[in-house]
Amino acid sequence: MVNVGDKAPDFRLPDKALKMRSLSEYKGQKVVLAFFPGAFTSVCTKEMCTFRDSMSKFNNLRAKVVGISVDSPFSLAEFAKQNHLDFDLLSDSEKVVSEKYGALHSDFVKVPGLRASKRAVFVIDSSGVVKYKWVSEDPGVEPDYAEIEKELSKAS
Repeated sequence: MVNVGDKAPDFRLPDKALKMRSLSEYKGQKVVLAFFPGAFTSVCTKEMCTFRDSMSKFNNLRAKVVGISVDSPFSLAEFAKQNHLDFDLLSDSEKVVSEKYGALHSDFVKVPGLRASKRAVFVIDSSGVVKYKWVSEDPGVEPDYAEIEKELSKAS
């Protein structure tokens, strides 16, 4: 599990175009890691579209948004296309990164064995340190977007 003050663990995951991406490639930039349970669900769509609609604010704060879910890269590609999402979406289909960050439901929606990312947000500063952590046990709850922006503005 990752906590505020920890060095964010690096990872390698495929993006929606099947290109392998790692957290280390964003070194020197602030990053918003946004884990979400599933593409094409109502709350996840609203959340990712809110990030999309806030990109000018994130750009002004010199921050990159990276969405992570357990969906396949193919699902994420279509999700991005339908919702005009122009930030990186990464597939954690093996659920390793979600688990490493403490952002994995082991019995999602009370279905034994069904595993999906929790809705979670981590703000990582330009040196790779976690400055903000929000993890929800309730997949229907969205993050506090103003709080994320506030934490980004304080991060170096």
